[in-house]
Amino acid sequence: MAEFVEVETGKGSDALDRRPQLSAAQKMAQKRKAPIIVAKLDRLSRDVHFISGLMTHRTPFIVAELGADADPFMLHLYAALAKQERRLISQRTKDALAAKSAGSPAGRHQRWRAPRSCGPSCELAGQSARAIAAELNTRNLPTPGRGPWHAVQVIRVLRRLED
Repeated sequence: MAEFVEVETGKGSDALDRRPQLSAAQKMAQKRKAPIIVAKLDRLSRDVHFISGLMTHRTPFIVAELGADADPFMLHLYAALAKQERRLISQRTKDALAAKSAGSPAGRHQRWRAPRSCGPSCELAGQSARAIAAELNTRNLPTPGRGPWHAVQVIRVLRRLED
């Protein structure tokens, strides 16, 4: 029927007031008795209360990623996950801005903090990725691709370990 594109944030209790395209889509959907279709739930909102409100007010919507028969309970779970992701994105952005304002580009020269149960790798804790790469190369420990270690590879491995 129509395509509505919007770049406004869906954050906050007044999200619908700040999102005229979503309001227009909602009015058209109600008028034509058709659902609003979004690619992903977080494109509709990252707020559980907002998603729940749409469901309570019987505003039909379909999340293409989840299918037309998505269970309301699952929609609530996905909305909660989207809200958590919004919080994490916000925190990462704040951390990066703080690191940048401190004079260091975000992510550069970070020191590795050992996981709680790190075993023998604890001896590398507190060292930079570059220092860890140098130590692994000194010990003749090859990368999975059988090449030498570089700081970028160490950072990727450490990120995977943190997840």
